[in-house]
Order: sequence, then C-alpha cells, then structure tokens
Amino acid sequence: MSVRQADPVTSGRAARGTLRRAVRLLDVDPRRFALAVVLGTLALGCAVALAAVSAWLIARASQMPPVLQLSVATVAVRAFGIGRGLLRYLERLVSHDVALRGMATLRTTLYARLAAGSPQALLAVRRGDLLARVGTDVDAVGDVVVRGLLPAAVAATLGVGTSVAMALFWPPAGAALAACLLAAGVLAPWLAARGARTAEARGAAARGRMSATSLGVLDDAGPLAVSGRLPGELDALRAADADLARATDAGAGPAALATLIGQLAVGVAVLAALVTGVPAVGAGLLAPVELAVVVLTPLAAFEATALLPAAAVQVQRSRAAAARVLALLDAAAEPGVGDAAGPGRTAAARRTAAARRTPATAAGTVGSPALVADGLVCGWPGRPPAVRGVDLVLTPGTRLAVAGPSGEGKTTLLLTLAGLLPPVAGSLTLDGTPLTALPRDEVVRDVVVTGEDAHVFGTTVLENLRVARGDVTPDEAADALRRAGLGPWLAGLPDGLETLVGSDARTVSGGERRRLLLARALLADAPLLLVDEPAEHLDAATADAVLDELWHAPATRGGTARGVVVVSHRLAPLAAADEVLWLAGGQVAARGTHARLAAHVPGYREAVRAEMRETS
Repeated sequence: MSVRQADPVTSGRAARGTLRRAVRLLDVDPRRFALAVVLGTLALGCAVALAAVSAWLIARASQMPPVLQLSVATVAVRAFGIGRGLLRYLERLVSHDVALRGMATLRTTLYARLAAGSPQALLAVRRGDLLARVGTDVDAVGDVVVRGLLPAAVAATLGVGTSVAMALFWPPAGAALAACLLAAGVLAPWLAARGARTAEARGAAARGRMSATSLGVLDDAGPLAVSGRLPGELDALRAADADLARATDAGAGPAALATLIGQLAVGVAVLAALVTGVPAVGAGLLAPVELAVVVLTPLAAFEATALLPAAAVQVQRSRAAAARVLALLDAAAEPGVGDAAGPGRTAAARRTAAARRTPATAAGTVGSPALVADGLVCGWPGRPPAVRGVDLVLTPGTRLAVAGPSGEGKTTLLLTLAGLLPPVAGSLTLDGTPLTALPRDEVVRDVVVTGEDAHVFGTTVLENLRVARGDVTPDEAADALRRAGLGPWLAGLPDGLETLVGSDARTVSGGERRRLLLARALLADAPLLLVDEPAEHLDAATADAVLDELWHAPATRGGTARGVVVVSHRLAPLAAADEVLWLAGGQVAARGTHARLAAHVPGYREAVRAEMRETS
C-alpha cells in the first residue's frame, strides 16, 4: 500500500482520533503546559482586572472623593497594566518552549521510524511532498499547542472566573455574560471549525502538491523542457494553486459568521448589563460605580474568546497535517523491504535472521559481506518491471558499473540492490540471507546508497556530512570533500566546514550538491557502496576525476576494502571497473570490461563515440 492510498487527506477527511494520536507523539510535558495555562490566564486576567479597576476609578473619580481614596485603584491600574505585558511575555516563553520541544520530538520520532521502517513509505511519496510532511506538517501539528489547545484552556478558565466575579456584583449581569461567553466561545468556534474542516483538508493536500510539483520543476527544469513535460508540470502547479485558493475561499464565509457572532455577543453582554443594571441602581440594589464596572468589564472578558475561532481553524489545520504525518508513519510501519515481518517482528526473529547470515565466501575473508543477485527482476510496485535478468556478486574490493540509455531502469536496479525496493522476481541476498528478511539497520550497516534526490539539510557542511556517521571529524570531512572533487570549493567557503548550506542545497550548484552527497557516502562505514550518477552536472574532466576517486574509495575504519557499484552516464571512466553491465531493452544486454563492450557491443560503442565527440 502506498502512502497516497493510505493518506486520509486525499479523501478530504481525517480519521477520528488522528489529532489526539499526533499530540501524544509530541510528548508534551503536562506541567509546562499547565504553567503556560496559568500564565496565560493571569495575563488576560490582568486585562479584565485592568478594565474593571479603570471603570471603577473613572466612575469614582467623577464623584470627586478625597484623592487618597483613589490611590489604591491608581496603583492597581499600573500593576495590572505592567502585569499583563510581563505575564504575557512569560506565557509566550513557556508555551513556545513546549511547542518547539514537541515539534523536535515528533520530527525525531518521524525520522527514526522512517529510517527503521519500510523504505517504500519514502519512495511512494514525491520528494517535495515528503519535505512538506516532515517540515510544515510537523510544524502545524506542534502549532495546535500554542494556537489551539492553550487559547481554549485559557478562555475556559478566564470565562468561568469572570462570570463568577460579575455575578458577585450583579447576578443577572453575570448570567448574561456567561451566556454570551458561551456563544462567543463555543458557537462561533464551532462554525469556524465546520467551515475550516473541509477547507483545511483540501488546502493541506493542495500545499503538498504545490511543494512536490514546484520542487520537481526547480530540480529538473532542463530534462522536463527537453522531454516536453514542463508545460504539463506548470499546469499541475497552477491547478494546485487554484485548489488552494478555492479551499481558502470556502472557509471565508463561516469564518466571517463566527466573527459576527463574537462581536454580537459583546454587544449583547453590555446591553444586558445596562438593561438590568440601570433599574437596579434606581432601586438601590447596585451602586452607580458598580454599574460602570458591570458594563465595561465584559469588553475585556471577550478578549480570550476572540482567539477561539482562529484556534478552531488551527485545530482543523493541525488535524489535516496530523493525518498526513501519521499516514507516513503508518506506511513505514507496514511489512516491507528490510522488515518482512512488519512492526510486530520480535527480537528473537531478528536474531534468527542475523544468525542465518553466513560469512561471504566470494571475498575469501570471514565477515566480508557479499551482495548476490540471481535472475533479479526490478520494478516499482504496481508498474511493469523496469529491468530483468540481473546477475551480479558485489563483495568488498569489487568495482562494478551500470550504464545504459535513459529510462532503462538503472536507478531502479540500484534502489533494489540497496533494499529500498522489493525485488519483483529472482533472488537478492546479503551473505546468503534474502535482503527482505533482514532488519533495515543490518542492511544499512553493510550497504549504503546515495541517490540523486538525497536530501541536503539546512545546516553546516560538517553536519551535513555527519548524516553518514555522527563521529566524523573535521579532518575526515575535509578529506572526503577533496576526494569528491570539492577541495577548491571548501577552500573558498567563508567559514569552511562551518559554512551554512541552504535548505536542500539551495545555495550550491547541482554539481556541488551531487559531490557533497558523494562525500557523505564516502564517510559511511559500510563496505558496500552504491552510487547513482555522481558525475552528473559536471564537466568531463571533473567527472572523470570524481569517478577515479570513487573507484579508489578509502577502506572502512575496520580496514575492509570498499565494494562499489556506480550508475553513470559518463562511460570513459568505466575503464577502471572490473565489469560493466549495459542495460538496454529492459534487460542486461551485455556485460564485460569497458574495452570489450566498446569493441563488440554496437550500442555501447556508439555511446562511447558520441561521448568522445562531445568532449573533443
């Protein structure tokens, strides 16, 4: 099952309990949240008290009493004015700390589960959509704490307190205020949520499509233009933008009605206080000064409920985002490549699978892994096979190359060898055990793959390289960059390895991005290395130098030589490979050394000649 099929957002409705489940993954500290509620209530309580004391002070001052009788109220006005701002600042510090901690926890959980789960969960989602889910969608889930749950808790606490306080002055005014607060705090948010439910579900899906399509256009503008697919992608981008605009317009009407109800509630509460309070003053049941307090205080009491329609919209937005995030988590937890028994697989089963692994015999050394494909058929789930009949043995020290025209399944083959796609047919084993029967962490310990769409994070160059191995030293990082042909680039960076790289390498060229990913792969400690098109976007001389370094990749820290499989459109450097697999017609059309293929295989020979003409 793909993520697109599992995603509840695509059907316009999130499953019941989706948001509660996502909020639990935030692992919010209840004590910190309670502190934020207390501080928020005190901040708005200061605003209500400020309004009440100010009303009393103005009304009492009009009676021209001795100045000393007003001094306490004057000091209280200053205290409540300062307290409101100070407590609001402290509440923001605490609440945002809670939300940011929760986002970090959820994002860490998401990364960990995706890394350990079924790789198909990632491959079934376009890269832009995946970035939207682990980025803006996670942020939207975290925002529900600050913009959804916290305002609701503060409004409920403050509403009860203010209604009780007003009832102590004049019960009818307290009852009217409570009723109007219910209308503004329950009915208005309900209308806003009802209008936002469908709008946010459609909007989240549209934003995901926009991110995926726009990133695809930016990354592959040249190939899309050459293939004639660019106009279609631009039309899809415009359609997603139009869907987002329609989703926004759909929620405008209910939101306007919710705002109207909130304003009417304020007016009704003030009018009720006047209608019932004026006769009470005449009857001697209420002092004139108290009437001013009863009439003006509700104006501040509704400050808390004014935030609730937006909070209700945020809850719907967070629920739609939570559905997309949880769909990704659920898809990763399903049985798939590298986790054949699914999330319920026991530790004993994992130990049994590991025990079945036998030392590789092809390399002739104990503990050297062997990746063996026998009659392997590769393809994407739900699509026709891309390449058939692949036989190969990859052991430490082996150098294999895969070449062929575009669209012949080279990348699909590489992803299958890495365990990221399930084999369609045939056999694929790592040390004698089917790759699909091994836990994902055992596979990546021996086999590492770097693809053309691997992510570059918005952090320093060094931290991007430490994605491969957390203990990479600056010297190791610099050496890997040099081997990847980025020595002069590193020397020109303003802060060296501490230079920040824009999110997804926006601040580097396409060739620099590829070589940065290659350097990351070289730093991984796996003895088997699979590399997809490391020489793309490079001139011929640089491409040849990069591939030459790759063929002589340094040994692992344990001293094991690297076994390398390279997918390359550049053919001249393949002369250093032990064997080249030439893919054509959906199968391995020929195999042998570069010299043999260039001499005896017409398609390969023509590709070599065309390359020579381009570089001459």
